[in-house]
Amino acid sequence: MRPRPPTTPIGPLTPHLYEPTAQRPIRAKLHRLRTDTRVVPHHHPWGQLALSATGVVRLTVEHGTYLVPPSRALWIPAGVEHAVTVVEDADLRTLYLHHPPARVQPWRQCRVLEVSDLLRALVMAMDVRADGTGAVLSPDELQRERRIGALVLDELRLARPVRLGVDLPADKRLRSLCQAVLDDPIRHATLEGWARDSGASPRTVARLFRQELGTSFVQWRQQVLLAKALAMAARKLPMATIASELGYASPSAFSAMVRRSVGAPPSQFFT
Repeated sequence: MRPRPPTTPIGPLTPHLYEPTAQRPIRAKLHRLRTDTRVVPHHHPWGQLALSATGVVRLTVEHGTYLVPPSRALWIPAGVEHAVTVVEDADLRTLYLHHPPARVQPWRQCRVLEVSDLLRALVMAMDVRADGTGAVLSPDELQRERRIGALVLDELRLARPVRLGVDLPADKRLRSLCQAVLDDPIRHATLEGWARDSGASPRTVARLFRQELGTSFVQWRQQVLLAKALAMAARKLPMATIASELGYASPSAFSAMVRRSVGAPPSQFFT
């Protein structure tokens, strides 16, 4: 296998300075991160919404990984360990929530959400100053933060979930292969090529995919390509360019894959 590009590991970005409380139930933080920066695995005792104002980041949890371009946001429940890898220079906004938008099952697991223009504007308007750095909100600023926070919760409850996560296996051999596909999904077009790199037989790899992830390699790789395409679309690349760079013979073949995967044409899904 080709070596992975070097990464710059950093700590969990001092989240304790932004701890949400009953008095300040939603706290906002801004991270300006360079390509290939990696935030080491960590977790918080509160829920988190990650939204990339610019650039693309990848968040990985135990059982899956998610690409987050500016058109989407990722909800991470309290206590879920996650790591962040910067795919393209990113201004990452995170909201820390004292309580989730609703104490129901969907908010107890990671989920990708569409970002409305209003939700984006509200997140950008949240104060990103940290306690412990000399920044103290005035009573008017505190009231404004609470009002914006209430609107954020309303928008989150209305946000449409998008099936964009890529499941990851527990088996170490298969997880290593999956990580290689995530790093360079078009290195091989077939299972045989990836199996050869991993030193396992195609039959063994196919069996592990069914056992570990309940899907075929082809279906799993399509989800990887879909996430990659979304990140490329965020850079305003033409659909023909995206199709070509992802190894599709024509834009129509790529469009057919998108329709099968998400039930919508690329023009609608990537907008």
